[in-house]
Amino acid sequence: MNLQNKANAIRKTVNTPLAPQAIGPYSQGIETNDFVFFSGQIAINPQTGKLDGDDFASQTQRVLKNIEALLSAQGMTAANVVKTTVFITDMSKFSEVNAEYAKFFSSAPPARSCVAVSALPLGALVEIEIIAAK
Repeated sequence: MNLQNKANAIRKTVNTPLAPQAIGPYSQGIETNDFVFFSGQIAINPQTGKLDGDDFASQTQRVLKNIEALLSAQGMTAANVVKTTVFITDMSKFSEVNAEYAKFFSSAPPARSCVAVSALPLGALVEIEIIAAK
């Protein structure tokens, strides 16, 4: 088996219309072995293709709805998430993001990193990427 065939045999592309489609050359997620690595989610409404919300709390709520849709499409829930990375454009808004995040990951929250960034795609305020275990 050549390397390309071997790579295709151990990884499966995640794709669901329940979450926003990729806005660039990437997959919504990649499943390999017992893990699913999901691309970062911003507050795109999958029905309209436009950003939802104009503040950190409302955008975080939409991001978490998108994450929930991705997890659900793989037969998983927030309990399967083992690691998150949160990107925010204003660290002074961390408490607003954290409040919404805490509602979603209310029990045994995953390991997390949070990074302030100067900008996100489409002018989003928040992006969250996750790794989940099956």
